[in-house]
Amino acid sequence: MSENLFDLTGQVAVVTGTSRGLGQYFARALARAGADLVLTSRNRETLAPFEAEIRALGRRSVALDLDVRSHESIQRFAAEAEAAYGQIHILVNNAGCNIRKPALDVSWEDWNTILETNLRGTFFVAQAVARSMIQHGYGRIINIGSVTSVFGYAGLAPYGASRGGVKQMTMSLADDWGKHGVTVNCLAPGWFKTEQNRVMYEDEGWVQYLCERIPVKRPGQPDDLDGAVVFLASEASRYITGQTLLVDGGITTGSTRATVAKK
Repeated sequence: MSENLFDLTGQVAVVTGTSRGLGQYFARALARAGADLVLTSRNRETLAPFEAEIRALGRRSVALDLDVRSHESIQRFAAEAEAAYGQIHILVNNAGCNIRKPALDVSWEDWNTILETNLRGTFFVAQAVARSMIQHGYGRIINIGSVTSVFGYAGLAPYGASRGGVKQMTMSLADDWGKHGVTVNCLAPGWFKTEQNRVMYEDEGWVQYLCERIPVKRPGQPDDLDGAVVFLASEASRYITGQTLLVDGGITTGSTRATVAKK
């Protein structure tokens, strides 16, 4: 074991959904900590520039096709990832989607798209990668949740259902696989500006409203997640499993609290 508990040198990490957004930040953080990468997208060709960026950090990088709504795609990806490196040590289960609508406007198709991607896809990617991890007696699985894993918000009913499901599923998988040396945790970001919610951050009034309810008085920046993902991927977290780590600036201390007037 390295004297640096956060050193990932010699480790191989899969990060799903790395064509854009937080997935790329997770991958960069792990690469800077020493890990080699497997990057995924529904179209691997879109990953070429980012794959070159990871290699420029001195790490090995392989780009693979993965559609988390297809069981066949998941099985093929898992076999290709293992064949490329021999062993996968870390999985960051990041691929996801969202459709923002009032609950009365959510269609059957909307519900299926979100739940099949965020919940079913997360489970079967974890299952596929865990088979090899269990054989090797070691693994770190990090499922990406959300502040909606623990809080409900208007316009996010299916998304919240999917992320709440990820939190509960994480605990079950941790209980299933802990005896095999595989830890499973949920990393739950708060309000971060991503491609999915970019339009909301164009509303200055909404941003001000949000910041008033975050104890640290600002939305999250992507690099605020670097330490958390490296921690959960490393030996520093070896006795932590089944947990949800909220990186949210403290909004879950009471996001609906009223502003108290100064006396």
